[in-house]
Amino acid sequence: MRTEHEFGMLDTNVLILQDKIDHALLPERTAISAVTLAELASGPGLITGSTPEDIVERARRIDVWQRTERAYVPCPFDGNAARMYGQMSALVVAVGRKPRTRTADLMIAATAATEGLPLYTTNPNDFHGLESLVDVVAVPRPNQGLRAVPPTLGR
Repeated sequence: MRTEHEFGMLDTNVLILQDKIDHALLPERTAISAVTLAELASGPGLITGSTPEDIVERARRIDVWQRTERAYVPCPFDGNAARMYGQMSALVVAVGRKPRTRTADLMIAATAATEGLPLYTTNPNDFHGLESLVDVVAVPRPNQGLRAVPPTLGR
């Protein structure tokens, strides 16, 4: 059974875990935010060690980033998304959370809201308090290891 939405935005974590997620839980057409692409681009640089495990993890992150970059033309974080981000920051504060620790999450949610798309995520709690501005769709988090994102996704 396919999700109720035909088109949706994927959070960064969905892309990272995509080959382990049941694709029937995702919309047929998907988009990403430019912020997601930025998060993926920063991932390889966060692995600073030189052990064999570090080298493999860095390569895996590069693969996910490059496959995503080829598969999508990201939705921009533009002036409209920036204004939506301001509203979302206020909502996060209203529920007792700190927007600074959620900057990328809020920027991705703001992009989804501006584009009128539901946001698919394996971390729905990251978006608590934003329900009035964006439809957050929880995707079950797989309990298995990671592999690269398949190149067949994108709009």
